[in-house]
Amino acid sequence: MPPASDGTATATVVTPGVRGGPFDPDDPGAYRSWRARKLARYPAAAGVPIVALGDPRALTGAERRALQDAVDRTGMAVYASPLAGVADKDIPRLLGAQLGLQRLDRNWLADDDGISQVKVAAEGSRTDFIPYTNRPIRWHTDGYYNPPERAILGMVLHCVANAADGGQTGLLDHEIAYLLLRDESPELVRALLRTDAMTIPERVDDDGTARPAETGPVFRVDPATGTLSMRYTARTRSIVWHPDPDVTAAAAALARLLASPSPWIHRLTLQPGMGLVCNNVLHERSGFVDDPSRPRLLYRARYYDRVATAH
Repeated sequence: MPPASDGTATATVVTPGVRGGPFDPDDPGAYRSWRARKLARYPAAAGVPIVALGDPRALTGAERRALQDAVDRTGMAVYASPLAGVADKDIPRLLGAQLGLQRLDRNWLADDDGISQVKVAAEGSRTDFIPYTNRPIRWHTDGYYNPPERAILGMVLHCVANAADGGQTGLLDHEIAYLLLRDESPELVRALLRTDAMTIPERVDDDGTARPAETGPVFRVDPATGTLSMRYTARTRSIVWHPDPDVTAAAAALARLLASPSPWIHRLTLQPGMGLVCNNVLHERSGFVDDPSRPRLLYRARYYDRVATAH
């Protein structure tokens, strides 16, 4: 439900499925148990797990389990492979499939196979979108403008070529973001669980294609699995926050968290052959300068699935 036309607050509606469990603001016991397990398995000093792979297209059992374990603990895993400079979109596609990522988000800016080539676009419709420029990208999760049935839950990002300078990635597990906000005040996460917390307005492209307005929560809990996901952008344009003071305070608290130095925020520059596998954690990108002879190129695959848990 979007904000009322007169700017007054509408009634709070909490995300379906948030009835008991660690992400229910009214279940402190379950939260404390989950929090203790999360922190025990993910000490901040450990940094981002980096897993060495022989060939991401054909994982060994040990490599697959290492990636899954890292994602189970921290929401993400960075891998390194000897495939520097290999321009093969089967790398993210086959890697994702081995980790339970099957349902690709075939968005209109992706190629026909559903894999996006993230590089500076010299012309065409991609030039209107920041990922296809060399400008910085602020904190966000992918697909924050998608409806719930197309929520982006998993992602693979593979580096074919890095920039001559810049292009650093910042990463923050969205479960840690929830934990830090809830430790500050349960009312902050309660506000961000509202199904009317954040609206992405309608967009009409030059060709007349319309993307309808999308209103929803920032933190979402899957009622079937109890897992937490997030839809967020730090953009100040093309976004409408609900005018309720609690939502305003929660959005400001999240922005402060992302702007503050933190041992939970990890930064690295992907080198050729490296990549990221994650459950759509919060991420940002610094601006960069390309080498004209070898422009920066990353393959991005986005999924409606989470990375399969280790067994």
